[in-house]
Order: sequence, then structure tokens, then C-alpha cells
Amino acid sequence: MPRKSHLFTSESVSEGHPDKVSDQISDAVLDAFIENDVKLGIADESLVNTRLGCETLTTTNKIVIAGEGRGQAPFFKNYGSKSVVNRELITEIARGVIKDIGYDQDGFSYHGADVEVLLHGQSPDIAMGVDAKKKKGAEQEGAGDQGMMFGFACTESEVYEKNSFMPAPIYFAHKILKVLAEQRHAKKLFDLQPDSKSQVTVKYVDGKPVGCTKVVVSTQHNATTRNGKKYKPSMVRDLIGDAVASALPKSWMPARESDFLVNPTGNFVVGGPDGDCGLTGRKIIVDTYGGYAPHGGGAFSGKDPTKVDRSAAYAARYLAKNVVAAGIAERCTIQVAYAIGVAEPMSLLVDTHGTGRVDEAKLEKVLGELFPLRPTHIRRTLKLNRPIYRRTAAYGHFGRAPEKDGGFSWEKTDLADQIRRAFK
Repeated sequence: MPRKSHLFTSESVSEGHPDKVSDQISDAVLDAFIENDVKLGIADESLVNTRLGCETLTTTNKIVIAGEGRGQAPFFKNYGSKSVVNRELITEIARGVIKDIGYDQDGFSYHGADVEVLLHGQSPDIAMGVDAKKKKGAEQEGAGDQGMMFGFACTESEVYEKNSFMPAPIYFAHKILKVLAEQRHAKKLFDLQPDSKSQVTVKYVDGKPVGCTKVVVSTQHNATTRNGKKYKPSMVRDLIGDAVASALPKSWMPARESDFLVNPTGNFVVGGPDGDCGLTGRKIIVDTYGGYAPHGGGAFSGKDPTKVDRSAAYAARYLAKNVVAAGIAERCTIQVAYAIGVAEPMSLLVDTHGTGRVDEAKLEKVLGELFPLRPTHIRRTLKLNRPIYRRTAAYGHFGRAPEKDGGFSWEKTDLADQIRRAFK
């Protein structure tokens, strides 16, 4: 448990960061598979036909998409006993993602990059561990893999951002980059390019976040201004300063210029996959709680919701957030663990870090009854069998507003009243 008065730092990376480009391509492929199943009338809220473990590598004008999956035509074509992926369709999905992000550079372009698709059919041994349980009823479908997952929520940022229930450092690190991306897409910051990173150091007094002591932003930019002047870090700082300040609570922006660092290396012209190789699943701390809470180690992007690395981490966040929203704890960490092919979790742990107003053992029992953590129940209740994943692949999977089409359903607090009533 952190000290009452301390500093804590979290970082975020933008949609144009090489690893996030890879995450978004993997999740765009997943969305396309699920959407295709829905159109064909195969998928429903109980069972997921799509199986996908999609990994993407991005580098200078090269994209490699690999992994294994299962789907329907036109994404998969069956040749005898083998299932062969439609490489042309996957290639177009990847190019569309890169275009949306805004990459059209000499070293990485949506139309110039070479795309290699190495997806293949899912191993029957893995499929058997999940699918064989259907005979005993949908609720008995097994977990798609073993592992442990964590969920976390806290009240510390509620005074600044209602219903986020997130640690302040990661929440505002994400928000800075999201504001910069929105202004870049709107042509208000037209000299910025897609790749960027942020780092926010928050000061805590008596356990409450009160401001930033340091803010670091590294953002890719054009080599020269429209007037032909070469960009210097001070010029980039002047360009983005107001946008960064607008993402933070009032008076949080560091007053001293030396505490707001912009492009500390000097220039940031070569960026994205041209400057650094990107891989799916390499930003798991950025995706979750910025190091403020535990992480089980599994990445999210490119994985269909039968894989508990993803779906159970969403469920754990959902339960932790509802515990805090119910007012029975100010901080809550939930751990759940699974064995591949087994529906019931191996364990469930609830830790309220000394802030709880109820017995934790009883809370574990109540949560297990209100929201059984069997994989199929998670997917059905949180409506995860929908094409909602690409939007999660940048600016964090948690602390986002629930959306009408089911996106970020794990951010709802609709279980809070039932939890509260269970403890009267």
C-alpha cells in the first residue's frame, strides 16, 4: 500500500506508437471476424464462434500479421481438412487502420507498406479444451487459457473525473495524448505526427492526488514549420502547451518550464514503426493501471473473449469498480485465476487495502454469487461477443465511458446497488 504522501508516475503512449499500431491492427482483425459471424447469424450473446490469437509486428514499411484463428468465409477458406486465411482481406484491414491513425510517411505508409499475413487455423488441441464443454451446457465452456487476472478501482480521482475510478497518474497520462490526437486529427495541431508518449508524475498528500510535479511529452512532428523554420523542442512545447494543460485539472500543470519536458532528446521527426519496431501486447501496463495495481501478465489485443487473459481481466475490473461505486471500499483489487478448459475459476481474492467497510471473505462470496466468473457468463453478461475491441487498443482499456453499442461494458456500475443491498 503506498505511503500517504508520495510521488507516483505513470506513462501512456498514443495510437501512433509502434506497439499501439500493432495492437490496433490485431484488434481490427478480431472485430472483423466477430462482425462477420454476427452478419452470418452464427454468433450470439452466449457462444462465440470466432477464435483468434492475432499478433502483429510493424517496422519500416513492413507489417507481419501472425497467429491462429477460426472463422467463417470470406475470412477463412476451407481446403479439405485445412482452414486457410483470406490474406487479401486481412491486408486491407491493416491498411485501413494505418490510414485512420494518419501514417503516410516515406518510412511507413498505409499504401506503401508491405503486408505479410501468416495467420493459420487454430490448434484442435486448444479448441477441444474450450469447445468440448458445450455438451454439458453453455455455462460449462472452459477457459481459453490458464493464468491469473487482476482488476482494480479506487476513488482517488473522482473529485476530478467522475466515474473513472482510476489512479490519477495513468488516467491523465492517457488524457493528454488523447487531446493531442484529437487536435491533430482536427488539423488544429497540423504539424504533429501520430507517434507520441506521455509521462505524468502526481503528488499525493494524505493519500489524495493534488497536482503534477512533472509532465513529460514526446511527440513526433514535422521537420519544419510551414514557414520553413526547423523545429526546436521549445517550439514544440509552445505548440502543444495549451492542449496539454487542458487535459489536466485546473492548477495541475507544472508552473516551472523545467518541469514540463517536451521531446527531451531534441528532435522527434522519425517515429512510428519506421523509428522503432512495434509488437502486439507489449504495453500491458499502459493498457491497465499504469503500474499502480498488479497485472497478471497477459496482454489483451488480438485475443477473442474466450481467452480469459482479456475477458476475465475485464470482469475483474467490472467487479472492483462496482465494489468501490457501492461505497463499501475506497480501493479494491480483485484477482481471479483459471485453468485451460475448466469453467470454474481456480481462485478469487478480494483485497480492499484496509479501506473496506465489510468483511472481505463475505464480499468474495457475494461477488461470486452476483456475478459467476465462468467464462461464458462473463461473455454473455458483459456482451463481449461484439466488434468492440479496436477502440480499446489505444488510451487504455479502463476508465473509459460505457458506450451504447456495448463498448467498454465492463465500465458500468450497474451492479453497485445489488452489492450494497447484499450488505444492507
